[in-house]
Amino acid sequence: MSLFELIAVLLVIAALLGYLNTRYLKLPTTIGIMLMSLLMSLLLIIIGIFVPSIEQFAESIVSQIDFEDALLDVLLSYLLFAGALHVDLSDLAKQKWVIALMATVGVMLSTLLVGTAAYFLLPLFGFETKYMYCLLFGALISPTDPVAVLGILKKAGVGKSLETKITGESLFNDGVGVVVFLALLSIATGKHEPSVGYIAELFAIEVLGGIAFGAAIGFVAYYLLRKIDNYQVEVLITLALVTGGYTLASHWHLSGPLAMVVAGLMIGNHGRLLAMSDTTRHHLDLFWELIDEILNALLFALIGLELLIVSNQFSLKTFALGLIMIVVALLCRGLAISVTILILRPFRRFSNGALKMLTWGGLRGGISVALALALPEEAGRALFLKLTYMIVIFSIAVQGLTVGRLYQSTLRKEGGDAGG
Repeated sequence: MSLFELIAVLLVIAALLGYLNTRYLKLPTTIGIMLMSLLMSLLLIIIGIFVPSIEQFAESIVSQIDFEDALLDVLLSYLLFAGALHVDLSDLAKQKWVIALMATVGVMLSTLLVGTAAYFLLPLFGFETKYMYCLLFGALISPTDPVAVLGILKKAGVGKSLETKITGESLFNDGVGVVVFLALLSIATGKHEPSVGYIAELFAIEVLGGIAFGAAIGFVAYYLLRKIDNYQVEVLITLALVTGGYTLASHWHLSGPLAMVVAGLMIGNHGRLLAMSDTTRHHLDLFWELIDEILNALLFALIGLELLIVSNQFSLKTFALGLIMIVVALLCRGLAISVTILILRPFRRFSNGALKMLTWGGLRGGISVALALALPEEAGRALFLKLTYMIVIFSIAVQGLTVGRLYQSTLRKEGGDAGG
């Protein structure tokens, strides 16, 4: 099957599932499409018991899709830019220390806690693996996913303060999480010796370099936008900014995700205010909103269809371990958020519901699945992929559907902003 035919199949599936969700389920688009594609995968697996050729044909199509490359090298750049485009810098600045600590200390602490818990839990279910491989699992499951968060919080009805914290954290912590994952992967595979110097160097190049690069290309695009008033060309400039910028960042081993977030923030704030006419703003917003919706539909359809691949050798003990790891991941996130709140409590006020909301609102998504697929086989890829998949499905389907109601419930109890 050619690349064009593969894209055609995915678009047809995503469009059909999107129609059925909008017509009948009326769930948030990302959740509805993912749940329906999961159901479709389960039906294909059941039908495959009686007609093996059908399941084999479906698996042959899905196996041609490199989820890791599709997300990390194609979809992520556009989704992050589209998400950052509508984040208010002034709101972000008010929460800068909370976001910075959750995206750095929170991710690293959660990595350590989840990895350590996994190391002690796995032998109880008959799985033995190295501590470093468990830390890799901790690193890939700890960052919250901006794609999942941005798509769901729009319709959850949470307050501005909480939305800014969760959205800001998710936009930045995936870049940090990927750097932590890459550092641990290099050490685990023996490419580099474990040292503070190596990790600091990688962090400086990837994270700080990515932020600086994003600011630089964002400024160049802003300068170009100021000099013309033609919305078709201006939209094309932003499209080139994302496509070319992400490609260059990856080529120079800088953090592409962080570069896109910074560039998106610049264009969405200074660019929107100072370099665009009302007509350009209108068309730019429509264009990127459409890109965001289409790519989100494709991504969450892919997550559901991946069940056809992940379901192989899904034993009862793996399922039981996955259920426990869902709880462990939530508890470890809660502990990491608690540390952040304790550090900042002398300097600012947090409501009683902040911990609960920040913990439950931290959704995992496609990035975790993509990083799990990047694990080498000897690092327990098969097992950790299944555990990751279960955590992601629970996070999007259960947490994503209930975060709005949890917020409203907490708000009624406290009579104020539950995420403050």
